[in-house]
Amino acid sequence: MNAFEKIKKAREMLGLSQSDFAESVGVTQKDVSLLESGNKKFIPNKYIDFLIDKGFDLNTIFDDTLKLNYKNEIDLKTLNETTKVYQLRTDRNHDIQNIPLFNLEATAGLVELFQNQGDQTPIDTIRIPNLPKCDGAVFVTGDSMYPLLKSGDIIAYKQIHDISNEIFWGEMYLVSVEVSGEEYISVKYIQKSEKGDQYIKLVSQNQHHQPKDVLLKKVRALALVKASIRINAMR
Repeated sequence: MNAFEKIKKAREMLGLSQSDFAESVGVTQKDVSLLESGNKKFIPNKYIDFLIDKGFDLNTIFDDTLKLNYKNEIDLKTLNETTKVYQLRTDRNHDIQNIPLFNLEATAGLVELFQNQGDQTPIDTIRIPNLPKCDGAVFVTGDSMYPLLKSGDIIAYKQIHDISNEIFWGEMYLVSVEVSGEEYISVKYIQKSEKGDQYIKLVSQNQHHQPKDVLLKKVRALALVKASIRINAMR
């Protein structure tokens, strides 16, 4: 089953006709028919965006059972993709690097991943040229950084080991915070808090998410976001 047939499968799982799907996406019924028959080279973003809004992960629609399934290595030079780099002035780019891609849901959380990354088996390896050094990559969930990041995007990160002294204010981070004994993981900008040095302020890109001040000592794991990757189509 190819990617176009799987788009059709996702549509059918939603109980939509081609006409209903076309109207919801904002295209013609002929466009949907051509897409599902494989007559379009790439899958337009609007189809993917619609399926994400209906609860499908950006990457899951390409698996026969609509569950996560990547090939063993993703070479982004072969895909129609968008990569954004978040680089510090002190960063040195690497011509090419193999970045392990992890599934946070398969681990005990970000703290466990960082503490035992050498023992974790990545689900894939991403080859990306001209990026700062990255320790790994994970999938984004939630919409707190929308539209900059979408659920299903991939972020490449560099772990921060000295959380108290190595924060670059205003940068984007993958952060794990202890909330009522549980681990809360999100991607946020970190800014200085008006409450004092014992706090940091977590700020979302999405205007519907309010900034939140948290105690610095409650931050259990932290990583700088070095790049975000949005895959628009499969080969």
